[in-house]
Amino acid sequence: MSTFSAHPNEINKVKVLVVGDSGVGKTSLVHLLVNGEVLTKSSWTIGCSVEVKIHEYREGSPGHRPYFVELWDIGGNNSHKSTRHLFYTSVHGIILVHDLANRKSQQNLRQWLVEVLLKEKSNPGSRDALVDNFDAEQFGALAKVYRANKIPVLVVGTRLDDLAETRPTASLPRTSPAFSASSLADACSADELSVSCLDVRSVAPGSGNAVKLSRFFDRVIDGQIHCNGRPGPLYSGQPNYGLKMRYP
Repeated sequence: MSTFSAHPNEINKVKVLVVGDSGVGKTSLVHLLVNGEVLTKSSWTIGCSVEVKIHEYREGSPGHRPYFVELWDIGGNNSHKSTRHLFYTSVHGIILVHDLANRKSQQNLRQWLVEVLLKEKSNPGSRDALVDNFDAEQFGALAKVYRANKIPVLVVGTRLDDLAETRPTASLPRTSPAFSASSLADACSADELSVSCLDVRSVAPGSGNAVKLSRFFDRVIDGQIHCNGRPGPLYSGQPNYGLKMRYP
């Protein structure tokens, strides 16, 4: 039996979480990736917002076909911490976002990844305590489990345009190598890229960042196919989620 739908109006899809501290530019990043343009007016994300990018899977190969990549922009406000796990089901990939000029947001990436990994913990209070108190040694062990699950991770640093103008803030602790974005990327076998969400050239076709993004989305789809033995659920014009989703 064929693993792909032959219906012209049906396209397979995958789900990618976009997580990181509030204010790091997740919504602007998602808008740039989906629309290829700068978001001129942004607002705080409450709960979750979903936009959909069409990705040309394995372009130029016999397996080439379009895929819908659902980018789930998760609100980073701590007031919603106990309910965010509701969005962490059936995930095929994760984009961890931090502000290059904000070392604290970089340090917090490990908590975000752990929060996703502990999504099945039934008691919210217990889950939150585990996330907050995870140390480097525990995270290293958990990262091995995460790699074994073959869910791809991409680490993105935003506000590259502000980096040169920002000086280190004395009130922030010095970044430990164990908690740096690069070490996190290494632990998860993830690509890492830096972008300016105010510059469309950051992800322009043919750029190094665009190549990394395409490779990441291909890995997400590969993992979904290998895990289930078939492509993801089909989109045939009606999203099957109780969320406002923006399809092309």
